[in-house]
Amino acid sequence: MDLKTASALRRLRLVSAPEAVSFLLLLLCSVLKRTTDFNGVPVMGSIHGVLFVLYLFFWLFAWIRTKWSFGTAALYFILSVLPTGGFFADRKLRRESESAVIAARAREEGTVNA
Repeated sequence: MDLKTASALRRLRLVSAPEAVSFLLLLLCSVLKRTTDFNGVPVMGSIHGVLFVLYLFFWLFAWIRTKWSFGTAALYFILSVLPTGGFFADRKLRRESESAVIAARAREEGTVNA
């Protein structure tokens, strides 16, 4: 993987945890709406909606850049629709992007020294 691919993974990773937090807060607001007079669903819904669309955009871009298999891409999509899935996606993406950066730097050093 090159640095552009690592960058695509990093962008997806940076939006995955906030998307998961917004999902959990939206669920909390939904419960509070039905049990109290507090209605934070419209605000939290739009925040979560924006983060979810960003996640999908970065997910598609990362899928194209990394050439993931359909199964891997589907896993990251499924993690985006589970309430805590973004945290698991963040962990997996961190490992994948770190290894991509290490491989790219090693490849650059190998071509520079050759």
